Amino acid sequence: MSELAALAQRLDDIVLGAATDPDELLAAGERVLETWVRAHGLEPTEQRREGFRLLALHRQGAAGDPSFNACRETCRELVYHYNLLTGDAAEERDRAGDLTMMALVANHLFLFVSGKLEDQEIGDFCCSAKPLHDDHEATATETHDA
Repeated sequence: MSELAALAQRLDDIVLGAATDPDELLAAGERVLETWVRAHGLEPTEQRREGFRLLALHRQGAAGDPSFNACRETCRELVYHYNLLTGDAAEERDRAGDLTMMALVANHLFLFVSGKLEDQEIGDFCCSAKPLHDDHEATATETHDA
């Protein structure tokens, strides 16, 4: 089983309710971005940006590929939920709800990156919605012309 396939299975387990912690989810996000960086012939950075390696990996992955910025906010949201779960007020939070949301965000990052590895154009226009719009416009034109 490939590293991405194993990660997909683990994220599925987490989203379906397997016990986890914020460090595991943050590390999962890093592994996803490491896969992207390696797929482009680079060695994943060990640097940190705003205190997080995940953000430095995103920056490295987006260099030369502006469409990769489509997942920037997903990375930042993963960091946000990590901070909620590990910060000073963590004991006052709904830990199960925050972990679930963090798992969903990590899964979203995985889906985007794994999809982009399959189809480089994802993210060029609203997560590759442009082909959907083009198909719709073609169908509308055909219907209107008929």
